[in-house]
Amino acid sequence: MTIYDIFNGDADGICALLQLRHTTPCQSELITGIKRDIKLLEKVNAVQDDTINVLDVSLDKNRSDLLRNLKNGAEVFYVDHHFCGDIPDNKKLTTLIDTQPDTCTSLLINQHLQDKQPLWAITGAFGDNLNVSAQTLANKHQLKQSDMTLLKSLGIYINYNGYGASIDDLHFAPDELFKKFLPYQNPLDAIQDSNSVYQELKSGYEEDNLHVSNLKAEYKTDKVALFILPDETWARRISGVYSNELVNQFPDRAHAVLTQNSNNGYLISVRAPLNNKTGADELCRQFESGGGRKAAAGVNHLPKSELQIFIDKFVLQFK
Repeated sequence: MTIYDIFNGDADGICALLQLRHTTPCQSELITGIKRDIKLLEKVNAVQDDTINVLDVSLDKNRSDLLRNLKNGAEVFYVDHHFCGDIPDNKKLTTLIDTQPDTCTSLLINQHLQDKQPLWAITGAFGDNLNVSAQTLANKHQLKQSDMTLLKSLGIYINYNGYGASIDDLHFAPDELFKKFLPYQNPLDAIQDSNSVYQELKSGYEEDNLHVSNLKAEYKTDKVALFILPDETWARRISGVYSNELVNQFPDRAHAVLTQNSNNGYLISVRAPLNNKTGADELCRQFESGGGRKAAAGVNHLPKSELQIFIDKFVLQFK
C-alpha cells in the first residue's frame, strides 16, 4: 500500500501537510510543484488500497485524474478551498472543501485535526494573505503579538518561495522545503534556529522585493490597478506576494500583476479587493489557463495579443 501526499507548493499547501504529518507521521510519496503546477493528480497511478491525500489544489482542475484513481480503488481525502464544481459521489472519496474567501486549506486541516497544530495553521493562513482569519486563530490560542508577527513573516516567505515558471526559479523545491520544516513541531522554533532555511527565505524575499518598491501601475482607476513585471527570475518569484502587498495597501481596489514570459505572453496574478473578496476566480476562469479562488486567482499564460481583452474583462469584473 502506498500513501501519496499531494499538495500545492505554496505556504497553504505546505503548512497543511506539516499539520497532517506532525499529527499522523508516516512514510509517503510527496507530489507537488511550483504554485501554478496544480494538475498534480495526473502524476499518480494508484492501485487498490492506496491512499491519496490532496491538499490545496482544485478538484475541478483534477477531476478526470481523481475519477481515474478512484476507479482504480484508491481511497482519497481531498481538502481544498478553490472552485471545485460538482463533487463526485464516491464512497472512497472524503472531501473537506470550503470555497468561502476567509478560509484556506491550512485552516480546514486545523479544524479537521481539532487544533492539534494551530501555529502551522496560522502560518499557512498568513501565507495565503488571510490576515484576519490568521489573527482570529492566533488570539484564540493567546499568541503574543511578537510571535504572531514572526509567523506572518514565515508564512509570507514560504508562500513567496512557491512562485516561479519552474522549480529552477525557486530557492527551494516545495517538497524539499516541506522536509526542511518537518523536524519543527513549532514553527517558531524554525524561525529561531540559525541552521533552518528561514534566514535564506527572508533574504531572498527582501532582495526581490526591492525591485518593486517604486513600480508604477500600467493601468489604474479607483477600482482596479494593473502592473507589468519583466521576464526576470526575481519578477516571477515576487509576483504573487507583491499582489498581496498591493491589495493590503489598497483594500478597496482589485489588482492584477502581469509577468512577461518567454512565450510572448504574461503570467497573471489577480487579487479581488480585500474589502470585497470575490470575483477573482470568475474573471480568471474566462481564460483557458485560468483558475483559483474568489479572493485570489491567476492565469498561467495570456498571449500579449489578448492584453486589452483581459483589461476590459478585469475592469468589468470589478467595476
